[in-house]
Amino acid sequence: MKATIIRRGMATLTGMLASVFLMVGTASASEVTISHYFSGPFTSVMQDVFNDYNAATGFTMKDSPVGHEDFKTDILVRGASDSLPDVFSYWAGARVQFVVDSGDLSPIDDMWNRDGLDNVVAKAIADSATLYNGQRYLVPMQFHYAGMFFNKKVMADAGVMEMPTDWDGFLALCENLKGQGITPIALGSMNRWPAQFWFDYLILNTAGPDVRAGLMDGSVAYDAPEIADAMSIWKDLVDAGYFAENANAQTWTDASDKVAKGEAAMTLMGTWITGYWNGLGLEPDVDYDFFPFPTINADAPVSVVGPIDGLVISANVQNMEGAEAFLSFFVSDLDTQVNWTNAVGAVSANVNVDPSVYNALINRVISTVGDAENFAFNYDLATPPPVAEVGLSMFQEFMENPDDYEGILARAQESAQAAF
Repeated sequence: MKATIIRRGMATLTGMLASVFLMVGTASASEVTISHYFSGPFTSVMQDVFNDYNAATGFTMKDSPVGHEDFKTDILVRGASDSLPDVFSYWAGARVQFVVDSGDLSPIDDMWNRDGLDNVVAKAIADSATLYNGQRYLVPMQFHYAGMFFNKKVMADAGVMEMPTDWDGFLALCENLKGQGITPIALGSMNRWPAQFWFDYLILNTAGPDVRAGLMDGSVAYDAPEIADAMSIWKDLVDAGYFAENANAQTWTDASDKVAKGEAAMTLMGTWITGYWNGLGLEPDVDYDFFPFPTINADAPVSVVGPIDGLVISANVQNMEGAEAFLSFFVSDLDTQVNWTNAVGAVSANVNVDPSVYNALINRVISTVGDAENFAFNYDLATPPPVAEVGLSMFQEFMENPDDYEGILARAQESAQAAF
């Protein structure tokens, strides 16, 4: 009797759940869930994209943004529990490779070919950012470039009329600024990642791309002489007093504000700083400009560093049609690309975007990237996430105690080896 009641109860419960699932499925048939790390000043711009996509396709985006730093962990946790949204933003390179190898992404080859994205996405970007294990997984949203962004008035007031192209010239610039009571460099390493650009460029400009690639895949050790030499150059800059104090207590926007206010002359940062500064009322080529990271070793290939943000589809996608439509829409719709890249201070991966939509500064960025011999994903996108955690903490520790850089590298090697 009891068993019969239980069976009847289970049957009733199963029927109720089936009805609920049917209603949910019907109600959300046009819904596409998405999570991304574009918060703060970029939230409204992303909402504009959603509104345009909804109007163009009849699908509806259901948004769940996550803070930039929390996103790095959040997406891995959700992947491990098979609770990823249909679509999420992610950084091309080792981070996408990691989730591909974890079985958490859906390939998009059919959509890519069907929608003719070979005629939309720049080939160099497609080759470096979209292919993993021989299949397409990512549609690029835009790409960024990291350079030395500076306050034009501060430089002019200091009598600096030309920006340096080599390391001797850069050191002379820093010494000149410091001699006039101006802090040469602002760095906000509270969240660790802003420091990575110094590490990247110093290695690329001394040891070169091959050694740097070996460090990223574990075939070169963190305490190798080439890495130690690059760190010693960084230490010399800190010892000389060229960096603003208390870098680890500052965020990247804090450092950007120092430059904007004239409290420091320059900062090494990605082109998203232009979107941030423009939002504060600063004007490119009037209030600020940039120059490429100076050459240290003339024999090393000219390298540029930056991230490529992209959109991917999860393996547990509930609305594949809507998800594929969103990825294709984001990169293909010209108005979307123009509005988005101008708002976030980036360059479109869409070859059909007219360069005239960009200001002169961004067009110089495009030329700088085009003239480079090597485009490298920044550190935490070029090495597996568990290893990246080791390096990011290493940079912060270095800024706290640069004298111990050799010991820091030795400890980092032990931790990186374990992570690999």
